Amino acid sequence: MSDEAMSEEALSEEALSEEALIDVEAKDRLLLTLLPGVPFDGWTESAVKDAARREGMSDEDLRALFPGGARDALRWFSTWADRRMLEELDAQDLSALKVRGRIAAAVTARLRALEPHREAVRRALATLAAPQNAALGLTLVYRTVDAAWYAAGDTATDFNFYTKRALLGAVLAATTLYWLDDRSEGAADTLGFLDRRLANVMSLPKVGGRAKSMLNRLPNPFRLARTLR
Repeated sequence: MSDEAMSEEALSEEALSEEALIDVEAKDRLLLTLLPGVPFDGWTESAVKDAARREGMSDEDLRALFPGGARDALRWFSTWADRRMLEELDAQDLSALKVRGRIAAAVTARLRALEPHREAVRRALATLAAPQNAALGLTLVYRTVDAAWYAAGDTATDFNFYTKRALLGAVLAATTLYWLDDRSEGAADTLGFLDRRLANVMSLPKVGGRAKSMLNRLPNPFRLARTLR
């Protein structure tokens, strides 16, 4: 490849990166405009369109950002929370913590990011509980726990790769539900609940056959973990 061609390719990649960054910023801005109304309007098409209008976006702009409408906005909400979680973890020194402490830090960081939007989370869980959204819900949970395990330094490549994510998915779901109604200062009760759940999970001896049986009953996002990463 000539120097000129390589230069053009580099410029093209830079332009694509800038475009992707602009999309992220625009999606974040629209999401944050949408969130205050979600507790009242739910994750609905009308709520998303109203947020877009308040941002001065045309219908075409909205379709470019969230072609799937409210489902894409809900998916982005989870992605946004995962990014906030990873950013907080990057700012911490996790090296002195054991794995259990690192995972606790990840779940805590995500809940902290979601704290201003607690009722939007409640509405999100209700939406994802609908049968037509079950696969999306499982996919979002998988992506969150996968990100948390990698941030914690997980290097498993055997069956533990799958069991860790399935078990943490259950812990994350239970802890989030508990947190939604926790009014203790600093969510202290939730942190205690999380610690107990992680203690139970970490005490399981390589769960083996029982975990494999459980995992085999889970839908695709956990059975096909590697292909969804």
